[in-house]
Amino acid sequence: MAVPLGRNIGGYGGDTIDIDDVLQRTLAAAQAHGWSIGNFPNTCDLPLYGLQRLATEPRLAVYISTGIHGDEPAGPLAMLRLIEANTWPSGVSLFACPCLNPTGFPGNTRENQAGIDLNRDYRYIKTSEVQAHTEWIDTLPTFDFGICLHEDWEARGFYLYELNPDNLPAVSEEVIDAVGTACPIDCSERIDDRPASGGILKPIVSPEARSLWPEAFYIVLKKTRLSYTLESPSDLPMAARVNALCTAVQTLLDSHLTKR
Repeated sequence: MAVPLGRNIGGYGGDTIDIDDVLQRTLAAAQAHGWSIGNFPNTCDLPLYGLQRLATEPRLAVYISTGIHGDEPAGPLAMLRLIEANTWPSGVSLFACPCLNPTGFPGNTRENQAGIDLNRDYRYIKTSEVQAHTEWIDTLPTFDFGICLHEDWEARGFYLYELNPDNLPAVSEEVIDAVGTACPIDCSERIDDRPASGGILKPIVSPEARSLWPEAFYIVLKKTRLSYTLESPSDLPMAARVNALCTAVQTLLDSHLTKR
């Protein structure tokens, strides 16, 4: 099992990526495998893309996004790997965003180039990135669930958030079991100053109580009633982090299909 590198001191200090190269490779793989590719509306020349892969006989509709924080490179790499591998289970329609913060990656910053954390801009929308993203989301059909790929430079291991206000059937425990075979799980009783159990956080969705909404809040309030935010421990080697995220996504798809 991978062990921490000890490179994150006061912030993310690990490997970085050329986001333009990763995006071009992702788009090329998506095109080769029959995805439809479009720019978000009103993107102001930013490379913001929405990808769609519609199943012939859909059993699930799933949203996947990543790259909203520019110091979390494993997410865009995991999206690239998943699209290149093209091993999606049949019957799943997919809606994907390969990078929501392209200006944050060159400087290895959580925020965009204007210094704004896009993942806190989904209530009182001020940024062009989130405006374009939400306009694209609003054109889509509803999802069975959403997946947001993230990293946490302070984490002791992998963990996830489950937003599930209607207590729908969920598979968070299955994800933790699958990822835990190759990646440490953060079993702290509190993570991000919130109660956690076995690597799973289940915060109450209280939109009126939060002045700053993350992306996951927006999709749970607008397009689905179940969302998973996957947090890979970014002090591990890159390959381990990418593998943890890919394993989690594959487990979510497979496990939800078995419950249909």
